[in-house]
Amino acid sequence: MRPSLSSAALQDWSGDVLVVGLLKDDASDSRSNLEQRFNGLGSALEQQEFKAKSGEQVVFNLLADQGPRRLVVLGLGEPESFTLNWLRNAAAKGAKASSGCTGTLGLMLPWDGFEPAAAAAAAAEAVRLALYADQRFRKEPEPRRMPGNLELIGLPSAAETSLASVDADCAGVELARQLVAAPPNEVTPKVLADTAEQLAKDHNLELTVLERSDCEARGMGAYLSVSQGSDLDPKFIHLIYRPAGEVKRRLALVGKGLTFDSGGYNLKVGAAQIDMMKFDMGGSAAVLGAMRSIAERRPAGVEVHMVVAACENMINGSAVHPGDIVTASDGTSIEINNTDAEGRLTLADALLFACEQQPDAVVDLATLTGACVIALGDEMAGFWSNDEALAEGLQGAAETACEGLWRMPLRQSYKEGLKSKLADLKNTGPRPGGSITAALFLQHFVAKGTAWAHIDIAGTVWSDKGRGADPAGATGYGVRTLVNWVCGQAS
Repeated sequence: MRPSLSSAALQDWSGDVLVVGLLKDDASDSRSNLEQRFNGLGSALEQQEFKAKSGEQVVFNLLADQGPRRLVVLGLGEPESFTLNWLRNAAAKGAKASSGCTGTLGLMLPWDGFEPAAAAAAAAEAVRLALYADQRFRKEPEPRRMPGNLELIGLPSAAETSLASVDADCAGVELARQLVAAPPNEVTPKVLADTAEQLAKDHNLELTVLERSDCEARGMGAYLSVSQGSDLDPKFIHLIYRPAGEVKRRLALVGKGLTFDSGGYNLKVGAAQIDMMKFDMGGSAAVLGAMRSIAERRPAGVEVHMVVAACENMINGSAVHPGDIVTASDGTSIEINNTDAEGRLTLADALLFACEQQPDAVVDLATLTGACVIALGDEMAGFWSNDEALAEGLQGAAETACEGLWRMPLRQSYKEGLKSKLADLKNTGPRPGGSITAALFLQHFVAKGTAWAHIDIAGTVWSDKGRGADPAGATGYGVRTLVNWVCGQAS
């Protein structure tokens, strides 16, 4: 969908679907202008008992010779509650209400109070992402009619500049959604490597894929221990974006890449939803999607390294046992007291490798712990950081993206729970504070003095019912936060 601004007044706009959002007790000219444009609309809304409460929606299919064929009136609730995230949700709701129509969708929301460029980008992204549908695996995909153009009505011309990055950012989110949603027989470690190869070819990136023998030579015993129960070879993926000109900042994005997680001999049972463990590579999908967007936007002065240690966690006669001791590439010995805490083992060697690139900051994303889901639910990801500037940058990037992110404590005393009687570390600690001890485990493998943040997306990677601009299924969470953060580092 092609987004643009429209300078036309409401009386003169002549597209195919018009979506207008009204705040409760709105004293602006929006309601009166709307009633002037559409005679009898006020009484029609009264008949529908429309009060402009949040969530209300009235749809009118029109038979006019000129002007829109469909009018959608949205209730937006109290003005003081209308945040950028609610604006984004309203745009998504309006987009869904346009389904079945073609041509141009016009969107008129209360833009006042928001920075125009941010509001324009949020609305345009929400419309495109809300209309996304994944029909790759259907025998006969359902035909879909939807507008091909989007016009944002009533924004100043200065907001136009922000629309240039919408396609790139949405393409990254859509790539992440496709990877997460695909079944584990379609997205394997090799397919993740192939995806990175295609990105490298299409966007002039550098790619190195380490095979099992390469990882063995590097002593990546933590990562390889997870893969040894699978018939599929592991793929250690290193993708690099290099800017034109001087590099002023070097950043690393690390994504957990478990394309399927059975739990190993600590097999997932009961409420563990083993059938959904295809999304355990949501971290790798997010960083691949982010690299897709970054490569198209080409931020100046910032070099970005993406690292994914891709593999499966399966069971066979060679699979790792509970109680095995393995050694990461820095020599740290790890007692595996739970084979279902495998993601942190792969991330240990991935973080060590990322730090070898001497980045100014490292951010890892992982569907790491059920404990984080219990703590924050499915709308907020938890994050931990050892650096205040990095934490503030990620928090701001997430707020602009309208992706929920909540900082959690790195309480060092909790690391006592990771002590092993035989090895340097255990891979899990006690049940209380499980998401914190997982973060502390990862921090052990981050080079001293390197700014680092860990984002646990176990709750946000998937939405059973859909929310806002996210349809039911894979959300693509994290892509826009990472892209905003990286591009915010550009010179």
